[in-house]
Amino acid sequence: MCGEDASSAMPVIFGKSNGPEFLQEVYTAITYHNKSPDFYEEVKIKLPAKLTVNHHLLFTFYHISCQQKQGASVESLLGYSWLPILLNERLQTGSYCLPVALEKLPPNYSMHSAEKVPLQNPPIKWAEGHKGVFNIEVQAVSSVHTQDNHLEKFFTLCHSLENQVTFPIRVLDQKISETALEHELKLSIICLNSSRLEPLVLFLHLVLDKLFQLSVQPMVIAGQTANFSQFAFESVVAIANSLHNSKDLSKDQHGRNCLLASYVHYVFRLPEPQRDLPKSGTTPALPDPRYHTYGRTSAAAVSTKLMQARVMSSSNPDLAGTHSAADEEVTNIMSSKMADRNCVRMSYYCSGNNDTPNSTAAPRPASKKHFHEELSLQMVVSTGMVRETVFKYAWFFFELLVKSMAQYVHNMDKRDSFRRTRFSDRFKDDITTIVNVVTSEIAALLVKPQKENEQAEKINISLAFFLYDLLSLMDRGFVFNLIKHYCNQLSAKLNNLPTLISMRLEFLRILCSHEHYLNLNLFFMNADTAPTSPCPSISSQNSSSCSSFQDQKIASMFDLTPEYRQQHFLTGLLFTELAAALDAEGEGISKVQRKAVSAIHSLLSSHDLDPRCVKPEVKVKIAALYLPLVGIILDALPQLYDFTAAEARNGKSRTSGSDEEQDGASAINQSVALAIAGNHFNLKTGGTMLSSLPYKQYNMLNADTTRNLMICFLWIMKNADQSLIRKWIADLPSMQLNRILDLLFICVSCFEYKGKQSSDKVSTQVLQKSRDVKAKLEEALLRGEGARGEMMRRCRTPGNDRFPGLNENLRWKKEQTHWRQANEKLDKTKAELDQEALISGNLATEANLIILDMQENIIQASSALDCKDSLLGGVLRVLVNSLSCDQSTTYLTHCFATLRALIAKFGDLLFEEEVEQCADLCQRVLHHCSSSMDITRSQACATLYLLMRFSFGATSNFARVKMQVTMSLASLVGKAPDFNEEYLRRSLRTILAYSEEDTAMQSTPFPTQCSERYCKSKDASNHVSGIFVVLETISPSVFRIAKSYQTSPDLRLTWLQNMAEKHTKRKCYTEAAMCLVHAAALVAEYLSMLEDHSYLPVGSVSFQNISSNVLEESAVSDDTLSPDEDGVCSGRYFTESGLVGLLEQAAELFCTGGLYETVNEVYKLVIPILEAHRDFRKLTSTHDKLQKAFDSIINKDHKRMFGTYFRVGFYGSKFGDLDEQEFVYKEPAITKLPEISHRLEGFYGQCFGAEFVEVIKDSTPVDKTKLDPNKVYIQITFVEPYFDEYEMKDRVTHFEKNFNLRRFMYTTPFTLEGRPRGELHEQYRRNTVLTTMHAFPYIKTRISVIQKEEFVLTPIEVAIEDMKKKTLQLAVAINQEPPDAKMLQMVLQGSVGATVNQGPLEVAQVFLAEIPADPKLYRHHNKLRLCFKEFIMRCGEAVEKNKRLITADQREYQQELKKNYNKLKENLRPMIERKIPELYKPIFRVESQKRDSFHRSSFRKCETQLSQGS
Repeated sequence: MCGEDASSAMPVIFGKSNGPEFLQEVYTAITYHNKSPDFYEEVKIKLPAKLTVNHHLLFTFYHISCQQKQGASVESLLGYSWLPILLNERLQTGSYCLPVALEKLPPNYSMHSAEKVPLQNPPIKWAEGHKGVFNIEVQAVSSVHTQDNHLEKFFTLCHSLENQVTFPIRVLDQKISETALEHELKLSIICLNSSRLEPLVLFLHLVLDKLFQLSVQPMVIAGQTANFSQFAFESVVAIANSLHNSKDLSKDQHGRNCLLASYVHYVFRLPEPQRDLPKSGTTPALPDPRYHTYGRTSAAAVSTKLMQARVMSSSNPDLAGTHSAADEEVTNIMSSKMADRNCVRMSYYCSGNNDTPNSTAAPRPASKKHFHEELSLQMVVSTGMVRETVFKYAWFFFELLVKSMAQYVHNMDKRDSFRRTRFSDRFKDDITTIVNVVTSEIAALLVKPQKENEQAEKINISLAFFLYDLLSLMDRGFVFNLIKHYCNQLSAKLNNLPTLISMRLEFLRILCSHEHYLNLNLFFMNADTAPTSPCPSISSQNSSSCSSFQDQKIASMFDLTPEYRQQHFLTGLLFTELAAALDAEGEGISKVQRKAVSAIHSLLSSHDLDPRCVKPEVKVKIAALYLPLVGIILDALPQLYDFTAAEARNGKSRTSGSDEEQDGASAINQSVALAIAGNHFNLKTGGTMLSSLPYKQYNMLNADTTRNLMICFLWIMKNADQSLIRKWIADLPSMQLNRILDLLFICVSCFEYKGKQSSDKVSTQVLQKSRDVKAKLEEALLRGEGARGEMMRRCRTPGNDRFPGLNENLRWKKEQTHWRQANEKLDKTKAELDQEALISGNLATEANLIILDMQENIIQASSALDCKDSLLGGVLRVLVNSLSCDQSTTYLTHCFATLRALIAKFGDLLFEEEVEQCADLCQRVLHHCSSSMDITRSQACATLYLLMRFSFGATSNFARVKMQVTMSLASLVGKAPDFNEEYLRRSLRTILAYSEEDTAMQSTPFPTQCSERYCKSKDASNHVSGIFVVLETISPSVFRIAKSYQTSPDLRLTWLQNMAEKHTKRKCYTEAAMCLVHAAALVAEYLSMLEDHSYLPVGSVSFQNISSNVLEESAVSDDTLSPDEDGVCSGRYFTESGLVGLLEQAAELFCTGGLYETVNEVYKLVIPILEAHRDFRKLTSTHDKLQKAFDSIINKDHKRMFGTYFRVGFYGSKFGDLDEQEFVYKEPAITKLPEISHRLEGFYGQCFGAEFVEVIKDSTPVDKTKLDPNKVYIQITFVEPYFDEYEMKDRVTHFEKNFNLRRFMYTTPFTLEGRPRGELHEQYRRNTVLTTMHAFPYIKTRISVIQKEEFVLTPIEVAIEDMKKKTLQLAVAINQEPPDAKMLQMVLQGSVGATVNQGPLEVAQVFLAEIPADPKLYRHHNKLRLCFKEFIMRCGEAVEKNKRLITADQREYQQELKKNYNKLKENLRPMIERKIPELYKPIFRVESQKRDSFHRSSFRKCETQLSQGS
């Protein structure tokens, strides 16, 4: 109620949903027969905006009659109570216990509380003697009333200062006089931080406004001027600390409190001056304009502005040199915030500005302080915890400073004044002090434990943004000095170089994102200071001294000189940090290097996207600003990530030079060790990148960092003045030019087009199903018992030792491996993938065209140089590398044009000096001759024809080029996946047509030789026209081609390397190594014909210890082929270094394949060559590898798994030459018969149709007459290596029994009735021994069978074989060291166990129960008896040994074994002891005579008698 009569009831009570929205009164429920009822209703009231002392709540109590009396009312009035809304101008909330008046309330009752009503006449009658009987709780939800004592007191005291009041004033229950006002206000300021967080947050903006007002406004209290600046500042610091420490308040990603951020951004304004208060007693007529904002506050705003600054980070190139009439930056800053105000929900004012000269208000008192000056002063003089908190949340105070400065410049209309005069010198000194102190604080935090680094980084970023803003407000020379002091001070106090560079980089990255970054760096002065004028004067052209001076100036433009750093301050600092980061070493430096490169990459990206920098002349000036970056990149060349080597590791056919190329000409070139099919066509032969540099251990950059650095380099090269680039290149020494070429070589591989990713979406269900099937298959395999299951559980993929944690079940859990498939990027749509592919393709084309332009510049500059031969080789190397990458037709057109110009201009030099490069070029051009694009094919044909034509003109016989073309074709056909024979034939016909129509060459033998070359190339391609590029036949087909080139060592070497590559991809490392051994033997064979050195192998004979198959590489007779003639044996591999490289790579592959013994034999050939060259570094490495190989033999001898062998027979006329042919296949270890059967059936099913392929299940001889002529049949049989007894003496170790194998055996059980199995007495066995053409391992995985021998064993012989095998198993288990109780018990159980007693016992009963009637079987009978005798003896030994090995819980098991053994022994004893008398009859009769006491025959006497009788 707003009054005391009934009409004063206000409709402010919220009604229920079924009634009016607002009510004047509301009733509660009743409680039956309860003297102390509980009223559980909650009543919600909307408070009026303006409350007076008359507003109160009135409660009326009624009694409700349950039994209504006639004429009486149901309701009986009991009494009243009330609660004033305000008490001492403060909202009353909380719990109250009110008395109840039983009579009508007296007048003016609402002026007092119910508990303290003054005495009335007549007196008020109260229930229970004025005791509190009615309990009520009041809760207020208000943004107007503070409900906090500390805030209430602070606002009341501030109100008393701002308005005319009468002292003493009442604050809560306290009366404050004018003399105590200052003290109480200081106390209230101090206690502000003690207020509850919720009301403090609700009134945060008002609290901060009042505190800032008190900090700058001098207050006159009781005639004395009071200063509240320090107290107000400390209170602001404490409030900021409380807000940041609260876990309930939100923060942005940088840890900034969002309330403070929004306050600075939207609310803060300069405190307004008071006019003669409190003396005048007047209040300001109109408030000043509010919410003119400036600054970067919330994280979202920070990131948005930073991105805008990066995109708009350059200034107007047409900016005049004189000072602008008005500072556009401040104008833009102020106007840009007008849009923000429309989004703010708070109210704001739009009245006149009292600080402007046009204002009619009183002038500012001389004693008034400027807020920015006072704030900076307080930051400087603060101490202790206040100072620490200020620096901890420096971002807030820096933002306040910057915004107050901007508003001060705007309000005081100082935009048209010089920056130096905008702010006072004292303020500048304070800013300098603040920057120095904050820098010291950053350094102090960084030397503390790691947990303080994050805080230091935040302060560092805040300081950077502060100086970033000062560049728009203050004198830029002054700000540059601050930056300089920051860098110097940080360097002096930090010893950790990576941390120091990282902090300064982050600092500079923010500063360089300034909108006017380019003007701040005076980029427009490059045109005046550098001699890059497109129209030089005549005098400058004629003056040699001027030209020399210009050359010197040009060279200095590409270096980070002191003059550059002075003229281009920020860029110079950034480049200095980049150079320091690239040159630094230590932990964490890679991250710093990535940050440095990323900063420059972002800057250049922003320049490229800036619409103000679209004009070419502007980009020329910008590129000139970044020219020193080129020198830094060239110096960092050894640190760049080598994309070429990475691609070679990933299977690409390109490699790069190694670090050991710098050892000198006498060193073995390590790069030739990468001699796997086709790699030799792109080896770096020059070694210019590393041979020209001093040796140092560099920290290598990762791929992304290198890529960003390359983009920066290419952007500069594209946009810089090309005439300047040419002048610079012309003055460079050859070593620097070679560095540039090496850099371009890396660039080519870096920006290779990778192709469009597959956009096929694989559903989750399909993926899950695949995983389930894989899991089931894995479980089925691992669940197996015996050796198979154990081997699957222990199986390791070769080479995974370098990747810990990846060696468990790698065969199936592919998602755990380091070669995890890249097809998991399933979250991109097809449109996104297409867009990415388009961008990637455009980037690759653009980058390669820039590289091509650079090469053109180098070619032009090298024409006048003496070292042009090496430069041309480098240029050709880069061009060949670009041709080996996937390129667009646009680039290929220009590249082939450059190549043709190079051949035409420098053909003689290329053909004489760059033989290997020409070989590479032949392969790449020939590859493009098979392209499906007509324009590419035509360009490639023209280039290849020109290459052949000029080689003919240069040497009068292009035999070398002919050989290179043939080798290129061989390599191309052997390994190129996209090779198209038809397109290649068209290209060859085109070249032939060129030769026929070339009138200038008609008088020479050139057209005839071209025709011959065409026919030979056609024949070479015909060799592979029928190749099935599938697992089974590719190696045999390639083998046949390699064999056909037996008389052409270069081509055979190429095909052997092709085979090695294919074996490596299939993980047949042993076969790949054998290919390289054969290649090395071929090289050795021809080296022995060229050179006579004792340390070299004597041809292929020296390789016999490695493999007996190597003898097939013996050279043909000298009169048939002569090395070094007609281009034969002129490749890089026909050298000592090539031989060593092939052998070293073979040794590595042998080691990977587990054939460690062979590694020793390979290095026996390498070590004499290294010793002859005194290459002790390589010898050290070689002996280390030998030690590791021997250690592996010791540790893994019986754990190694070698190949599994199968005999495969082909039957059916559809097989053609394969019909009735038999082969022995070598498969990976533990391959089972169903695996190879399924694979071969599937493969040949694709060739002939699945319904026409049948696998013969048994190993019996095949009767062709019973086969269907319309089908093909495959018979697969497991075979084991077979050795004669004399061979076993030499084959002792596990390795020797699995190496150099030519004979294999398989057994076929049968009976005379034709059944495969029968009773023991009718079971025969056929042993078939196969002899292969070559010994395993060989250069292919299947070898044809050249001989077959069969042996039939009778039933008793089969029994003898079985018993020998059982006895041998027992002997092995008994003698095993260390003893294996499980294995012993398993073998013993199979021999004497109760369940298998019928096995040996039944054999004995069948064959030993009776003496055979046929005397021919006597010896077999006796042999079997002796076998059983040894068998039972071994069983006894095994039982006794098991007794010593068992534990206590196995005693019953041991007793059972002993019992079964004794039982078996007793059953076998009669048969074992029964001898055949005829076998023990003497050959001659001896008459016995007594001789003294011996009573026996004398052999000497017997011999005498025999001699006499004869």
